[in-house]
Amino acid sequence: MAIVDARILILCKTYPSPSGKYAETTCVAGMDEKGNLVRLFPVPFRLIAEEQQFKKWQWIKAKVEKAKKDHRPESFTIKVDTIEGGIVIQPGKDWAERRRLLAAIKPYDHFDDIEAARLAGRISLAMLKPARILGVDIEAVSNPDWTDEDLAKLVNGQTQGGLFDREDKPSIRTLRKLPFDFYYRYECGKGTTAKTFRHKLVDWEVGALYWNCDRLYGADWERHFREKLEKDIPSKDLTLLMGNQHRFQDQWLIISLIYPPHQMQAELF
Repeated sequence: MAIVDARILILCKTYPSPSGKYAETTCVAGMDEKGNLVRLFPVPFRLIAEEQQFKKWQWIKAKVEKAKKDHRPESFTIKVDTIEGGIVIQPGKDWAERRRLLAAIKPYDHFDDIEAARLAGRISLAMLKPARILGVDIEAVSNPDWTDEDLAKLVNGQTQGGLFDREDKPSIRTLRKLPFDFYYRYECGKGTTAKTFRHKLVDWEVGALYWNCDRLYGADWERHFREKLEKDIPSKDLTLLMGNQHRFQDQWLIISLIYPPHQMQAELF
C-alpha cells in the first residue's frame, strides 16, 4: 500500500515494553481528520528525537502506510523520522473543542457489542462508555525485574544503531518495569441486563500515576492511586479507549482513559 501523508490527533500512548527490533516500543492510537480511529506502530517513543515526540491531544503530521504484518483494520506503520508536531488541543472551558472532535466517534455502551464488531472483522479499536466503574484490581507481577533477555533488548537496541542511529539520539535510559499490573472492573448495561467485565490498564498515564504515587507517598501509594482511579476519574464523564492485541485478538486492553467533566445541564428559569 502506498505511503501517504496523515494528520492524526493523539489519544493514547501505552506504557512502553521491550522490543527486540526497536529496544522498546509504545502503541500509539488516535483519530484522523475524518474521525477514524488509527493505531500507529512501532513508536520507540522515549528514544526518538525530542522535536519528534508528542503529547496526548496533540495533532501530528507524518507519513504512514497500512501495516503489512498487522491486518487489523486500523493499524498503520508510521515513519517516525517524518513526524511533525502540531497544536495541542487544550481542555478550555468544558472541554468544548475536544468534545467537538470526539463527537465524530460513536462510542459503544456495551463491551459485548465491541467484541461482536471485532468478530465481524470491522474493528480492533473502540470507544466504550461503561455504566459504572466497580474498582481497580492490583496484582504484583511474577518478576518485578526485567529478565536478561528484556535487558538485552532495552540496552542493545539503543547501542546497535539502525533506524534511530543519529547524532541527537538520546543517551541510554533503561525503562523502569512496573511492579504491578492494573485492571479496571466495570459494568455495562443496567438492572437484570448488567454484566461485569475486567480489562488491563496499559495507558502510559496510569503507569506514570503509579510512579508518582510511589515517589510522593511511599508505602501509602495505593490509597492515593485508588483515590484517583476509583473515585476521581470515574466521577467524570469517563470513556475507555479499547484496543485488542495483535497476536491474541480476542484479548482486549484499556489503552487510554478519556475523562472530561460532565457537561452542566441548562438551568430552567
